[in-house]
Amino acid sequence: MTEIAARGTDLAPANGPWPSVSDPAELLRAIADWLAGYGNTATRRTYAEGLGLPTSPTDLRDWLHGGVAGDTDHPWSTAVARYAAALGTPRTAPRTTPSATPSVAKPGRIPPPAARGRFRHLHWFRWCASRGIDPLAATSTHVKAWLENLDDAGAAVATRDRMLATVKALYTHLADTGLADGNPAGLNRRRLGLVKPKGTTTATIVLTTGQVRALYETAATRRQGAGEKDTARAKAVVALFTLGLRVSELCDLDRADLHVTRGRRALRVHGKGGKTRVVYLHAAAEQALTDYLRISGENERATLPARREPQASRPLLLTRTGNRYQRQAVWQLLRRLATAAGEPLRDVAGAMHPHALRHFYVTTAVEAGAQLVHVQADVGHTSIDTTEQVYNSAARDPARSAVDLVADALELDGA
Repeated sequence: MTEIAARGTDLAPANGPWPSVSDPAELLRAIADWLAGYGNTATRRTYAEGLGLPTSPTDLRDWLHGGVAGDTDHPWSTAVARYAAALGTPRTAPRTTPSATPSVAKPGRIPPPAARGRFRHLHWFRWCASRGIDPLAATSTHVKAWLENLDDAGAAVATRDRMLATVKALYTHLADTGLADGNPAGLNRRRLGLVKPKGTTTATIVLTTGQVRALYETAATRRQGAGEKDTARAKAVVALFTLGLRVSELCDLDRADLHVTRGRRALRVHGKGGKTRVVYLHAAAEQALTDYLRISGENERATLPARREPQASRPLLLTRTGNRYQRQAVWQLLRRLATAAGEPLRDVAGAMHPHALRHFYVTTAVEAGAQLVHVQADVGHTSIDTTEQVYNSAARDPARSAVDLVADALELDGA
């Protein structure tokens, strides 16, 4: 612990596979062990992405090459392999170079490499790297400054709270193993303004059936620069979201998860906490998925990575480059579709995100007369209270408001 206490940000290296981290291999091994404690690979990937760590085979290869080239016994190589195993990500061999001497990252680069996203530069480890802070020497002052930067960038309260919770969980492990002196993220959430008063209406947009239909129809319409498979893929993504899936659950779907049970096509969805549930496909979702699989089948061998995953773990949906979808790519697709939809989604296109469609599923199902216990099972809520809270905290259907009755009484015509 004396070494950690003396470890200052001015002593940590500025370059290497992980700038400002004094012992990248040691930290990554600890992170891998922490992630391995979660039974669900989707949860592990979500936490890794939330910290700003790479999760795709390509990004892992780049990160590996940033620290060592060609030496599989090097501490950084073994640490990356351990981390990749925890994520369930196929090992990707490092690029071949003439020398096995560890390479040095270009000055100014901000590892770890990570998928594109609105707050990419503000995920914890990338934020630390950009400021020359060794994460093992971070203090609560650093964490507060990080949260302020997220707030300034427009991150919602729920986003900041979720990111803080991930960092806090990691440091609990690091402190338990002796790598960190304490938990700099163990802050009072209420004092930070991250706890909403009970009964507060959620900031998540509530979509109408017309808006979701417009989003689906836009996805199904061939756009400029998009091929037949691109269109089929976009249509399948939107259709699957109308089943109430979380974005991490959609990304984690494998071919083997599509099956028939009780005479109907369904998905085996791997939810939070390692819990698996069966989600039935409605006719439109089944057709969209069938079309995508048919169109992509002929060219699948050419688009899959050279080191293909085993049949049981082959992704259900593949990106253009033949990789598993990442959360950020899904967000970007939905935003592009919402913008392309034009007038019906004009006011919400900038705020469109996967959880809006999940909220739509809950509110629409309940208002259509579905029992809460059935909706709870569909979306994988641990408690029926959560399902009820999602519904009650959503903005009410305008038809349930008396505002128009008051306007009629006042004889206000809006002219």
